[in-house]
Amino acid sequence: MSQISLTFPDGNSREYDAGITPAEVAASISNSLAKKAISATVDGVHWDMQWPIKGNAAISIHTMKDETQALELIRHDFAHVMARAVQEIWPDVKVTIGPVIENGWYYDFDREEPFTPEDLGAIEAKMKEIINKREPVTTEIWERDRAVKFYEANNESYKVELIEAIPGDEPLRMYWHGHWQDLCRGPHLQHTGQLPADAFKLMNVAGAYWRGDSDRAMLQRIYGVGFQNKEQLKKHLHMLEEAAKRDHRKLGREMNLFHMQEEAPGQIFWHPNGWTIYTELQNYMRRKQRTGGYVEVNTPQVVDRKLWEASGHWDKYQEHMFIVEVDEEHAREKSINALKPMNCPCHVQVYNQGLKSYRELPLRMAEFGSCNRYEPSGALHGIMRVRGFTQDDAHIFCTEEQIEEECARFIDFLSSVYKDLGFEEFEIMFATRPEKRVGSEESWDHVEAALENAIKKTGHKYTLDPGEGAFYGPKLDFKLTDAIGRVWQCGTFQVDPNLPERLGAVYIGEDGAKHLPYMLHRACLGSFERFIGILIENWAGKLPFWLAPRQVVVASIVSDADDYVQQVADALNAKGIRAEADIRNEKINYKVREHSVGKVPVILACGMKEIEDGTVSMRRLGDKHSKVLPLDEVVTTLAKEATPPDLA
Repeated sequence: MSQISLTFPDGNSREYDAGITPAEVAASISNSLAKKAISATVDGVHWDMQWPIKGNAAISIHTMKDETQALELIRHDFAHVMARAVQEIWPDVKVTIGPVIENGWYYDFDREEPFTPEDLGAIEAKMKEIINKREPVTTEIWERDRAVKFYEANNESYKVELIEAIPGDEPLRMYWHGHWQDLCRGPHLQHTGQLPADAFKLMNVAGAYWRGDSDRAMLQRIYGVGFQNKEQLKKHLHMLEEAAKRDHRKLGREMNLFHMQEEAPGQIFWHPNGWTIYTELQNYMRRKQRTGGYVEVNTPQVVDRKLWEASGHWDKYQEHMFIVEVDEEHAREKSINALKPMNCPCHVQVYNQGLKSYRELPLRMAEFGSCNRYEPSGALHGIMRVRGFTQDDAHIFCTEEQIEEECARFIDFLSSVYKDLGFEEFEIMFATRPEKRVGSEESWDHVEAALENAIKKTGHKYTLDPGEGAFYGPKLDFKLTDAIGRVWQCGTFQVDPNLPERLGAVYIGEDGAKHLPYMLHRACLGSFERFIGILIENWAGKLPFWLAPRQVVVASIVSDADDYVQQVADALNAKGIRAEADIRNEKINYKVREHSVGKVPVILACGMKEIEDGTVSMRRLGDKHSKVLPLDEVVTTLAKEATPPDLA
């Protein structure tokens, strides 16, 4: 038998017989490793412990300490064990597919009766029983005809269809978890006992069409989550509980911020409270951008298709655009327009009005641009995923030499904005040149180096995202982590020499000749709608005082205090504090509860004692006790807190 050489992570190599499996390699190293091993990586490919290695390769053996590989296998095996549990309880149920997803897995089943919460409990119990049996996980390669006959004999029509959809005549890999069998690429754990029986939970059941086709059978999809240990599971479930409490849709109702209805899918009806947040945030960004050297413009929402064709969006983005047909002056020949899905082509039109000199660059052009994009109804999610939105969009027209400085300037700008809004840290993803691209290698080298130098200059860490840049330039994506650990991608910075060239943008250089400018696409918040949703959930509705829509409610304890309550509210409003009087004939405890649910940061209660002393009883949201303070002191303190951070 021929020999092969396997190289380990420490650089050492060993000779083995060709066809050796990672399980045998682990055993050759130590019995301890053989017991702990769950999978291997062979020449960069995640490898099952049972798969033979036929040639020279680099190899590393994984245990449960290797989080990435461990979680992939754990979740994949949980999916199989769950499907086995379902068929052991209900033998007539047909199985389909069960992939790994973020934090867990799902598996689709064809069953006449709907699964109930009690059923999920029974499945979980059966899964633990299977895990505790510690049965081996085995695999074989079968010819296609044999696999088809096997599934036909077992009345598994969905598996037959899956096999028929696999191109070519290559053999198929079959897996067994104990006696239960499934068609799968693998890899998998060595035995069911390697699964952590206390680190999973079945979450819910949803409907799913077979292969995503609404004309096919409606299946039942069971979702589960799985982790390396029970502590991680507990942490995840706590995060889900917190996320449910913080859901912006729930808080939006409680705070009376907005609503959505079927007559305008994906569009938001902002109520006065929600619109206050919106305008305060927009005013803050407007001031920041003005200070940052931006000029603000406003461009049309409905634009002729000719511009979208010239920009390239008509061919590449048309399915996401809302088309508007207009019969111009009843000429019986309709003009084709589109609601703008982004602002960049229109900004080039503003730039093109009048020939620019290199002395006018960089030109930083900003717009709170209203955009519309078609999103499938199933993808819509509150104000986080909508069809109509406004971006804090800006484009910087500059020379190639100015890219590094503009990038560093933007990172500092974005950092200050995020800090003001309660996000101290963010992650930068640096997406570099893709395989298919335009432009010279020298230009790519220069631009990528400019972005990398800019990040380093600002002192931020970054993660490379190789090959994920646009075909015309690299980009930076900025990701925030909220109060409960969720990551949101919001800001972006993208280098684009392509659109200026397509739309005829030039500047006169120092040499007197025409040159193409670079266009830097940038956004801090992304869409206002989505970012407000993120803010609401991050702060659990308890927004910073300057941004809270209802900052103060002044409530009467007795009706004789009504006039004083109004005087206090007027004094606060005169200092720019959003205050309202509550003189309803209700008990003070009722008022406090109601306004606390509405997340009002400060409630001032006034009775006869407060009138006599010129004081108010102040209670902040979340505090159990009130403080009696002089009215003047309260007005001064709250006026300071109401000042936006850029003006403080």
